Amino acid sequence: MGAVRDWLTDDAPASRLQAQAGRAWSIARAFGRNPLAMLGAVIIGALIVVAIFAPWLSPHSPVGQDLGSRLLPPSAEHWLGTDELGRDILSRILHGARITLLIVVMVALISAPLGLIIGAVAGYFGGWVDRVLMALTDVFLSLPKLIMALAFVAALGAGLQNAIIAIAVTAWPAYARIARAETLTFRNSEFIAAVRLQGASHLRVIVVHVIPLCMSSTIIRVTLDMAGIILTAAGLGFLGLGAQPPLPEWGAMISRGRSFILDQWWVATMPGFAIIIVSLGFCFLGDGLRDVLDPKQREGR
Repeated sequence: MGAVRDWLTDDAPASRLQAQAGRAWSIARAFGRNPLAMLGAVIIGALIVVAIFAPWLSPHSPVGQDLGSRLLPPSAEHWLGTDELGRDILSRILHGARITLLIVVMVALISAPLGLIIGAVAGYFGGWVDRVLMALTDVFLSLPKLIMALAFVAALGAGLQNAIIAIAVTAWPAYARIARAETLTFRNSEFIAAVRLQGASHLRVIVVHVIPLCMSSTIIRVTLDMAGIILTAAGLGFLGLGAQPPLPEWGAMISRGRSFILDQWWVATMPGFAIIIVSLGFCFLGDGLRDVLDPKQREGR
């Protein structure tokens, strides 16, 4: 083990593989020294595990109704109680983790690459291309995300797929701004000029050299934005514009439980706790990734 550690921490790596492995090792060690970041990683890891194994972890059916057991308080049989239709809240929260994870993953896969490409192209070419793309970006940034998402869902129609599209459309401008700012810092650098002299096309320079250099900042912003994505999705579900019944979406569960908040508090409170815990997990994880991936943060320490 000591030999492996010495190989990873060697100040003069003999190969690119050794250099990359050493960098990954140093990042992992710095990340492990941040207790909040580790807590966030544990929460997100638990979310992924729950989403994968929800059918086996759930003690009851998430959609099965039992009117004879409606609005039961937390007990040994129903750990988090039941809702107005007698459905087990714990089982619905566990299955709702799948919907939450699906939303954040799909939004990230749609909005982050779109914003990254737009920002990299704008920063690389500059001129009228930059002005046009950034004007479009500013239009989207000038409006609140939830209001824009509501408008898009109203136009597309209620449903989980339309909610994902609406949230993704409102999320990409922030990534475009970050990618543009990163690209402006090195578009006139010597290594970019050397690549051009070798005959590389603009497309190759952007895809192979510019976009990879913007990835770390984008990853940090995506992780930090996950909490906002969850809250926006919950807001759409609360208004009946997200996942439709009987899907156990957390925002929709809170909406249905608000009628019983004074007497049967657990119906709305338990999914609310799930949203808060997962959102905090993404915030802690994003802060930790920023500390270990952002060069400016590393220089300050």
